Amino acid sequence: MADLSAFPITRRWPAEHPDRIQLYSLNTPNGVKASIMLEETGLPYEPHLVDITADQSHTPEFLSLNPNGKIPAIIDPDGPGGRPLGLFESGAILIYLADKSGRFIAADPALRYETIQWVFFQNAGIGPMFGQVGFFNKFAGKAYEDKRPLERYVAESKRLLGVLEQRLDGRDWIMGADYSIADVSTLGWVRNLITFYEARDLVEYDGLKNVPAWLDRGLARPAVQRGLEIPKRG
Repeated sequence: MADLSAFPITRRWPAEHPDRIQLYSLNTPNGVKASIMLEETGLPYEPHLVDITADQSHTPEFLSLNPNGKIPAIIDPDGPGGRPLGLFESGAILIYLADKSGRFIAADPALRYETIQWVFFQNAGIGPMFGQVGFFNKFAGKAYEDKRPLERYVAESKRLLGVLEQRLDGRDWIMGADYSIADVSTLGWVRNLITFYEARDLVEYDGLKNVPAWLDRGLARPAVQRGLEIPKRG
């Protein structure tokens, strides 16, 4: 049985199955990247709910694994060389799980790096911009009298959706015929933008053709549906 005692986070979130990948997360657009990927690959894992609304990601135990205080994070008891590995940042986790499982990323080096570039596109563009739309459209920023920040982030989100729309022209998935970590990275964010963030009309989502069809294909995957609910706050 794996010994995870070197990881202080396990004192607050004990592992019932220490031989499995330990997932520390919540079902936010970033969090579900890891849970969807774990469901898609079938790698054994144990989810732990980290309630970011109760600031649990800034507790000493969580910060011991991710000093940036963001979900998701994982511990793989069977990491490289058979040694436990702690990992944070959703993009890094996706690449790691793809490599570990041998799935959802191309073996061809050129296609591999092309896939990674689209993961970074989501991490650097779609996530931050869509998140700002959510803040200024639905949450505390909604009360701001100055609507220029909202207008700025809506315009940039529309532009990013346009990039994705063009990329998906003639393609079922971001990388073409093959579903990949680029799709896993992006699906939850597009879904959140038009549902939870209530920005469907703002970003003129229904004027798009390829992105909605891609989102529907992604949401039809059973592993995606399961992953979207893990770990769900009660």
